[in-house]
Amino acid sequence: MDRLPVIDVSALAGGGEAGERAAAAIGRACRDNGFFYVTGHGVPDELCGRLDAAARRFFALPEPVKQEISMARGGRTWRGHFPVGGELTSGRPDLKEGIYFGAELPAGDPRPLHGPNLFPAQVPELGPAVLEYLDRLTALGQTVMRGVARSLGLPGGYFSDGCTAEPTVLFRIFHYPPSAPGAAEWGVGEHTDYGLLTLLAQDDNGGLEVRTPDGWLEAPPLPGTFVCNIGDMLDRLTGGVYRSTPHRVRNLSGNDRLSFPFFFDPGWSSEVPPLPTTGADVPGSARWDGQDLRAFDGTYGDYLLDKVSKVFPQLRADVL
Repeated sequence: MDRLPVIDVSALAGGGEAGERAAAAIGRACRDNGFFYVTGHGVPDELCGRLDAAARRFFALPEPVKQEISMARGGRTWRGHFPVGGELTSGRPDLKEGIYFGAELPAGDPRPLHGPNLFPAQVPELGPAVLEYLDRLTALGQTVMRGVARSLGLPGGYFSDGCTAEPTVLFRIFHYPPSAPGAAEWGVGEHTDYGLLTLLAQDDNGGLEVRTPDGWLEAPPLPGTFVCNIGDMLDRLTGGVYRSTPHRVRNLSGNDRLSFPFFFDPGWSSEVPPLPTTGADVPGSARWDGQDLRAFDGTYGDYLLDKVSKVFPQLRADVL
């Protein structure tokens, strides 16, 4: 394969042959490389444009102004801005800056990574755009997971009635400055995502690469689509039948690149047991990083906290 499949998910909300074809296509993509493009999603281009414009206004602000909503101010909610080099992948600083968001919840929520967002006063349009986007992408995440369920021979509502009845919803906006040709640093190094699904909007500059058995495959931006990839929890649920796939980013466009990854994950207290239909207790091929996801014991919240505390070790004490 020299490109990722493009799947129209508009028929997944109902039944019929079109919905079954979409679910089957999702299953093939999850087995082949864990990545595909989503179209027919119903998210307005106008909303994506507003979000992009507001984000560019924010990242153009002076650094001291951006740090008025620094992640250190978010505390246990783990929300806000981090500067270039402030996030680690596999222990190495990434060549990117970003803002962390999540579901808008009241202050004082007892769960780490839950609570109110931090929005910049200097870009007042960013907050409403983010909150609308979160609502739209949460609905899309449920739709795609409906297709995943059907591709595994499960009822369409298997996840929405279970571990995503109250999903963990996280959203990032990343700004990647241009990398010099031949530079050693990566915008984000090789990694897999932690949860069930990632839905990624990206601007026109490209830079995303997906690891396949034949080498690294570019995943360029396609107008009107999201890039969807599966994460570690879907890998765990299926015993590696659907494998979370390593990917990385390097911005060689010469321009400032923006990306908008939305993470649709199990509920915080969900234990994510193996699915009943996949043979998830049968050993599969080894993962790229040697990790055995079936060996993890605990809730999704436990797994996520362990991961993010390595990404931002300086904030670990605020959460753990």
